[in-house]
Amino acid sequence: MELKVEFKHVPVMLGEVIEALNIKKNGKYIDCTVGGGGHSYEIAKRLTNGKLYCFDRDSEAIETSKNRLKEFGDKVEFIKANFKEAPKIVQEKVDGILIDLGVSSHQIDEGERGFSFLHNGRLDMRMGQDEEIQTAYDIVNFASEDKLKEIFFKYGEEAFSKTIAKNIVKARAEKKIETTFELRDIIENSMPKKVVYSRGGASKKVFQALRIVVNGELDNLEKTLTSFIDMLNPGGRLVVLSFHSLEDRIVKNVFKRESTDCLCPPKTPICICGHKKKVILVNRKPITASEEELKVNSRSSSAKLRVVERV
Repeated sequence: MELKVEFKHVPVMLGEVIEALNIKKNGKYIDCTVGGGGHSYEIAKRLTNGKLYCFDRDSEAIETSKNRLKEFGDKVEFIKANFKEAPKIVQEKVDGILIDLGVSSHQIDEGERGFSFLHNGRLDMRMGQDEEIQTAYDIVNFASEDKLKEIFFKYGEEAFSKTIAKNIVKARAEKKIETTFELRDIIENSMPKKVVYSRGGASKKVFQALRIVVNGELDNLEKTLTSFIDMLNPGGRLVVLSFHSLEDRIVKNVFKRESTDCLCPPKTPICICGHKKKVILVNRKPITASEEELKVNSRSSSAKLRVVERV
């Protein structure tokens, strides 16, 4: 008997995202991570003769969203692929692109996926479960101590990276680290108890770092953002939801660069770079979740929304 998977999904900053996209009823749009289809549904229902391309690496997300958006018929096309492949797959100009860089509620809450230290399951963390890539188990059990320390510090900004890496290597010499709870216990035992109790999720930074590396979340993100800007029609918008400082910094820097005419050093008497701005900043500072949303959706607390419009 086939078990039906419930794909729980709470779209972050839904109202702000839809407003930022400035949807045209005949426009063409891309949702780079369709997830449970929350953002996509609101985009699709505003289209008449428009088109929405929905990307996701997760087969469950694609199937769930197909069912949720079936009322829109051919207006919506689903593509199982990493959104970074979108410029090659959607070979036409579009009027809006949404990138939600977060992990879906479903992926976090399903313990078997290995994303969360709150649910016990095998260390995995692949967003696409059928992708033949290294898992969190592979990294934790086979990366060198120096490499683990680098991953935790660079991608998780974890202050106790050195001690955690040392204790992982020590533990795996006795027995392979197979589950999220086993890893969580090692992490928490590598910190002073007062830190563990004060953080309210002491393992969060290490789990985040592993997830980023497993899925290559920051790989070529700068190049992808630039390619997406080139895909936009004049007046089209690129809307990005990020959830930690590393992502947001990349988005901020690309948007700043592409909204600036000249990139020459300040003391250069005349422009020699020839760079011309491609976008304008719709919001100079990131938009964050409202107090009302924070009360009902705690996962929106770290969300930052940045928007640019093609000139």
